[in-house]
Amino acid sequence: MRQRDYLGSFELMVLLAVLRLGDDAYGVPISREIESDSGRDVSVASVYAALQRLEDKALVSSRFGDPTPARGGRAKKYFRVTTQGVREVQRTQRSLTRLWQGLPQLKGKPA
Repeated sequence: MRQRDYLGSFELMVLLAVLRLGDDAYGVPISREIESDSGRDVSVASVYAALQRLEDKALVSSRFGDPTPARGGRAKKYFRVTTQGVREVQRTQRSLTRLWQGLPQLKGKPA
């Protein structure tokens, strides 16, 4: 990733959801994971748009599963976070932690 190509908050949430879901990470479970943790409605289309951006940045990779009759013979597209993606999540976590530290407005409140 380029030095100035920062992760957006939604992209970070998508990466974290993919990491949590492991081998079962595809659109619907990713959106549900983010919804359950954030309390916000998340459209599957917005998840797939973010996944495409993340794949373009080489932070996730994808593969197709086997076609299923339940999906009209279509295959699910599964995602995993790449090594570069894990490093970027860690870098973002460190940066955000440093920015949050020492802010009197946030003392005693979860960041």
